[in-house]
Amino acid sequence: MDEFLFKGRTLLSETDYDIIQKVLSGDKGSFAHLVDRHGEKAMTLAMRILKNKQDAEEALQDAFIRAYNALPRFEWKASFSTWFYRIVYNVCVSALERRPGEVFVSVDEESSDGEKLREVESGAPLPDAAYESAEAQKIVHEEIERLPDVYGATFALFVVQEMSYQEIVEVTGLPLGTIKARLFRARTMLKDALVRRLGEGAGVRKSKEIAA
Repeated sequence: MDEFLFKGRTLLSETDYDIIQKVLSGDKGSFAHLVDRHGEKAMTLAMRILKNKQDAEEALQDAFIRAYNALPRFEWKASFSTWFYRIVYNVCVSALERRPGEVFVSVDEESSDGEKLREVESGAPLPDAAYESAEAQKIVHEEIERLPDVYGATFALFVVQEMSYQEIVEVTGLPLGTIKARLFRARTMLKDALVRRLGEGAGVRKSKEIAA
């Protein structure tokens, strides 16, 4: 496995399907192209959950090994990326829950406030000041890192992986209402933190425009 982890060069003309067919046909080295294509975003997700680089790297290596071994059973009921990020998510949550005193909480997050939940559809706005300087961008990233694990992971799937609600449901196994509630709370927490540190600003931008 080590001979191709993080060493491939993905051809833009090749789809995930093309690469997987090569691997299944015996070209094991082609799996490195999938690592190149999905590794960076998967690492971001792992960091959002584990908040420790070494733990995230170990979890990601484990996830790639599991994905490689499971490729013959992959049935394309979802995209490869959705299937793979579910593996990453599960590996990271398991690693987190093995830490003494750590619990990846799953409380009842269904919002009874329909208006608030609908705000998720358009995105809780963030101050324009967050985009005005390199220092402000640094603050944005710091506050994203400070989001609690349970919200940061969902936020990363939505913003970094650019997944739809349904794809996040497939990755996490959580109800749609819980996903929407977590995104709303993550945005609200992030907005409040940025307002405290950057001020109200002259206008707003949607949180989904942030490159985490």
